[in-house]
Amino acid sequence: MSSEHTPPPRQQPTFLTAVAALEAVVADLDDEGFGPALGLVGGLFGSADPSEAAAAGPRLAALLPDAPPFPRAHLAMVVGACVEQGADPVACSGPVLAGLRGALTGAQRLVEGWERTGGGPLPDPEQDDPAEAHERIADPAVLDAWHAHLAVVAWWTLHLWQRAAWAVYAHPAVRTEARGSGVTAALLGLIRRYRGEQHDLKGLAHLAGMLDDEPLLVLDRPTGTGYLLRMSGLSDTFQLHTLLADVLIGGGHLPGVPQDPQVVALARTEFLDGRRVIATGAFNLVAPDGSWLWNEGTPSDIPVVDGVRTLVLDPLPYERSWSAGRFIQEIPGDLRLERVLSPAEAARLLATTAPARSAQQAFGAGQA
Repeated sequence: MSSEHTPPPRQQPTFLTAVAALEAVVADLDDEGFGPALGLVGGLFGSADPSEAAAAGPRLAALLPDAPPFPRAHLAMVVGACVEQGADPVACSGPVLAGLRGALTGAQRLVEGWERTGGGPLPDPEQDDPAEAHERIADPAVLDAWHAHLAVVAWWTLHLWQRAAWAVYAHPAVRTEARGSGVTAALLGLIRRYRGEQHDLKGLAHLAGMLDDEPLLVLDRPTGTGYLLRMSGLSDTFQLHTLLADVLIGGGHLPGVPQDPQVVALARTEFLDGRRVIATGAFNLVAPDGSWLWNEGTPSDIPVVDGVRTLVLDPLPYERSWSAGRFIQEIPGDLRLERVLSPAEAARLLATTAPARSAQQAFGAGQA
């Protein structure tokens, strides 16, 4: 009598076994196997617990330089998701930010190639064929097929690199390291030169340039007083303006009307949740050379003088108001007073500053 044996059920791979399989694919230079292996990693990510995601993040980030160009950005997205689940952001950030740099460079190359070949509307990654874009911008005279391919890949995937970079730049340790190494300066330079309207890079630029645990010297010209403060997580100068008024006027150091507590809370930690709350200006923010510092800018616009960012407060030349809140709501903001300068120290420092420019001069410089 024969007997039938039922084979044991196939065991479902775990997230970390899928990560190991992807590592093997990359080690074997198996570009054709990369997509399916990455698809398995992405498909199992939702079932991974935070400890698995934390362990996988740096391992997956290490694969980015050797991943095939098009799916590389999708791998970066998984790395970013791992960071959001607790993976070490510093350990993951290097390959992610290097990939963003490549994507910005390639996307700008596509824009320039498009202009060189007749201009017109840039390709829509949602609607257009990347092969047609490649054919248009490739220059056979210089055997440019590979650079054209990378430019097309960058254009079609830049939004994914933005999201992955956002995940790592959301952490102060990454911002500090990337700023100290020159990575952020290079990225911001590429963002400033980028001319493709399809990708909005303003938010990422504000996040990347955000300062953390940064000393700020503030000199108030009308009272002749000075203050040393420390700021962290401020994404725009509107936010800094609000918190300066809270700390210095609300703290009783300078005359004026204190900020509305709700406005202050929105500048620090609270979310807008659909509300529209109006903040009002208290000062004119001026650089030591007399040029105005616009609220639409960022605290990184404040110049460094003798190793510390230095800001002069002058009376408001006209009333100002704006919608309260933080440009990047995900990041809490902080500004705290460390010490009040002695009258002699404040007078000495103020004597080195130039008078504020007139409104006409300031607006002319802003439009130049």
